[in-house]
Amino acid sequence: MRKYLLTFLMLTLPMLSHSQSMKGYYYNEEYQIYLYLSADSSDVKVPGQEIYGDLAGYFGSKRDSRLWLITECKRTGKHQVRIEVINDYGSEDFEATLTESDDGRLTMKHNDGSPYKIVVNSKYVKIPKTLVLMKQEKK
Repeated sequence: MRKYLLTFLMLTLPMLSHSQSMKGYYYNEEYQIYLYLSADSSDVKVPGQEIYGDLAGYFGSKRDSRLWLITECKRTGKHQVRIEVINDYGSEDFEATLTESDDGRLTMKHNDGSPYKIVVNSKYVKIPKTLVLMKQEKK
């Protein structure tokens, strides 16, 4: 009996911790926005901007070289965190909630602050207040 219990725990604990980790690379195809996130350990270094040290993550776009840095990340539920984000110039910031579903979707809901926007063809494009990103293999 002890052997079966130990085997069960060894098989299920990694699955539980994975579903609660909120760590990885997420992408939205429509807006070409990516997110690197490490919600619980804040161990992400921003490429080319290592001076900021370890952060919870950052947003970027394949069509815009500027980044939005996640400066604070607090868990508000089993599959939910509240983040504070600032652009890489320090001139704009916003607060959002990230909610992860079991199928690898991460829903970002803009709560307060500056609109999240990117530059496409020399014009600002505002990103919707609710955005869904899919978890993918790290790029």
